[in-house]
Amino acid sequence: MKKLLGLVIFSSIFTSSLVVAQQPSLLVVYPPANHKTSAEKIYFIGTAPSTGKVLINGRQIHRSQSGHFAPSLPLKLGENIFKVRYQNQEREIKVTRLSTQPQLPDGLGFAKDSLTPAVDIARLPGELICFGAIARPQANVSVKLANQIVNLSPQPAKAELPANSSILTGRNQATISNITKYQGCTTIANPGDVGQPQFSLTLNGQTMTETGKGKVEIIAPAQLPVVEVTAASGVARTGASTDNSRLTPLPKGTRASFTGKDGDWLRLDYGAWINSKETKIIPGAVPPQTVIRSVGYRQLTGVTEIRFPLQMPVPVSVEQSDLAFTLTLHNTTAQTDTIRLDDDPLISRLDWQQVTPGQVKYTFNLKKRQQWGYDLKYDNTTLVLSLRHPPNIQNRKRLPLSGIKILLDPGHGGKESGATGPTGYLEKDVNLVVSKLLRDELVQRGAKVVMTREDDRDVSLVERQQIISKEQPAIALSIHYNALPDNGDAEKTKGFGTFWYHPQSHNPAVFLHNYVVNKLRKPSYGVFWNNLALTRPAIAPSVLLELGFMSNPDEFEEIVNPQEQKKMAKTLADGVTEWFIKLH
Repeated sequence: MKKLLGLVIFSSIFTSSLVVAQQPSLLVVYPPANHKTSAEKIYFIGTAPSTGKVLINGRQIHRSQSGHFAPSLPLKLGENIFKVRYQNQEREIKVTRLSTQPQLPDGLGFAKDSLTPAVDIARLPGELICFGAIARPQANVSVKLANQIVNLSPQPAKAELPANSSILTGRNQATISNITKYQGCTTIANPGDVGQPQFSLTLNGQTMTETGKGKVEIIAPAQLPVVEVTAASGVARTGASTDNSRLTPLPKGTRASFTGKDGDWLRLDYGAWINSKETKIIPGAVPPQTVIRSVGYRQLTGVTEIRFPLQMPVPVSVEQSDLAFTLTLHNTTAQTDTIRLDDDPLISRLDWQQVTPGQVKYTFNLKKRQQWGYDLKYDNTTLVLSLRHPPNIQNRKRLPLSGIKILLDPGHGGKESGATGPTGYLEKDVNLVVSKLLRDELVQRGAKVVMTREDDRDVSLVERQQIISKEQPAIALSIHYNALPDNGDAEKTKGFGTFWYHPQSHNPAVFLHNYVVNKLRKPSYGVFWNNLALTRPAIAPSVLLELGFMSNPDEFEEIVNPQEQKKMAKTLADGVTEWFIKLH
């Protein structure tokens, strides 16, 4: 799954799954020669003939039966030189460990890029505007803005959160930073452009000033700008960066006023943030508000469609639980007296309530726990929610998957090679091999199988998502093999892992995970909720499978074994079949 850049890979000839040796006897595929990382340790992936010893900086390392290796070694800050030796062959690799702590200047000054806000921001009158800087202890720090002087105080030690990827390496702990951070806030009452803050630092009798990069603007509440979502699916987030969590995507055409700005990010009136590149400003528009009256209903082939006529397209949110699907309309007031809902294959009852003056919530109580996907879009100003029905198995006795469409996504391809095994064998190639084997097994059971790629080609993540949306399969499975971030222990970490995002994907993810782990007696890497491109499609239960670790020397030997590949494909097909039978 992890893409390893700058790999030193020597020419190899691939059969359907095995690499025929045409390479030097000592091969190191990771890390590359001048690798930079902030990790505290690094692993080395490579191979050499099983006879003889491999040494790193004079110490013998453990190897698999076939001679593959993946030891993890500690890194000191700065430059680290490693010499990998087998017999008379030696490779020298430099790894530079970068500090994660801001570097303070030797003399008077702020830490580089520590002044915040670092981008242009906009806020409402009376809303807090906060400033930050990093400097040496015992300094006096202040900010001048709009004829105000704001004193910034040194803050108590604050925990630094680990990266999300830390959960994958078992190092998910916060650390206490010893850097002195200065912070302070103010408010400004009058709308207008108030310019850039001027930061001042006094230490040991010396004073210096520095202009902040971000300008500050106060938005007039009576003249809030209105934007319309122009992307097919606008990415709404909890904050003003891609580090923030995703919320329900906003259908194309959604309108909302924005009440704040951080650089390219806009804070919409219902609280979510969106990148301005996915919107356009509607000049002269007033803040969008709508009334909702009747709610329409109809059954189509394989779908229950609910239509919400609105005066204008407003932001929406979705919540899913085992027996409920909840849709919230923002900036909306209900005048609803009549809702039609016949006896439906999915829905037992529809409830609604005005939870706040501008928020109407519709709760669809469901007949069964397993949901099969949904689509949400605007048809002019009418919001259309389509809830998919369970697939119909047509001939269960002879062909247990007859009538079932399954999408298989062989991960990576083309320029995206994915992870690399000790011999230089690429994840993209084994993903395709196993996906084709799995396709054949599923077809034998009666399934119609769609592949996002059938050869070594570039298919973007967006294109893969679009294929899933177009095909609307009963289930989508993305096939991958794994590798760890630098801090991981590649020599010890192995096993089968499963990733899901929408609640409708949780049950198949857990079922397939347990099925494969138990049937093949594989180690369990774990089941993860994860915000990945191939787990995000909402139109169908979408699961990403990591079948094993390319970076683990012992597990790699199974990964390239044709018999083990066939066994994995058959077991996955059996698991998919059992899951569908269980639900019917």
